[in-house]
Amino acid sequence: MQQFTVDLNKCGTMILDVLTLIKAEHDPTLSYRRSCREGICGCCSMNINGVNTLACITKVSHSSKPIVIYPLPHSYVIRDLITDMEEFLKQYQRIQPFLKRPGEDNFVGLRQILQSQRDRNKLDGLYECILCGCCTFACPPYWWLGDKFLGPATLLQAYRWIIDSRDMGHKERLSKLQDFYSVYRCHTIFNCTKTCPKGLNPGKAIAQIKRLLAGLAKKERPDMETPLPNPCNDEEKIYQCTEE
Repeated sequence: MQQFTVDLNKCGTMILDVLTLIKAEHDPTLSYRRSCREGICGCCSMNINGVNTLACITKVSHSSKPIVIYPLPHSYVIRDLITDMEEFLKQYQRIQPFLKRPGEDNFVGLRQILQSQRDRNKLDGLYECILCGCCTFACPPYWWLGDKFLGPATLLQAYRWIIDSRDMGHKERLSKLQDFYSVYRCHTIFNCTKTCPKGLNPGKAIAQIKRLLAGLAKKERPDMETPLPNPCNDEEKIYQCTEE
């Protein structure tokens, strides 16, 4: 641990501004991630005064007590405030975060997939996740079983794609989550919800996935369905498609 005394009149009002000043004037070797400083990229996630949050949207408190900054807890530290997010991002890849529409592979980008306003509203509170990892690294079950339990952020994203009215692969997605560890290690402690810097509720999304897996809920039929394209428009093409 190192302690620095900085003049707040020389920097902005956020923790990230203080770190930038320290790197510029006190210790050029200080390492941390940053990007746009608008709270939409998730790069500068760290533990500030015991809370996992984003440095770019956390205001400096005017107090005589020092501000204590750690890297994200229970993660491998590469250097200073930079942690290894490789396993976290691999788990995100496992849920296949993209629309699944079997039979439409050759028609991607050629037309719009329609969605009603009501169906679109179901994604509110889900799509805003920026994968900063604050919730995941605040989750005790993830500390114990991070190699098997997917964690709050990844499961929030998984529910986002399961519930999307345009997605046709929800049964496949749920079948991949129906094991002893992926979802059911969540003990609804709600550390994830308390610490999310975007104000999202991963605990609620995980509970909804459990209800779908248990058969207590079903995905609603979309209000607007975009049928899969039929490449065979006339009898000659139907014959060709049949031969292929």
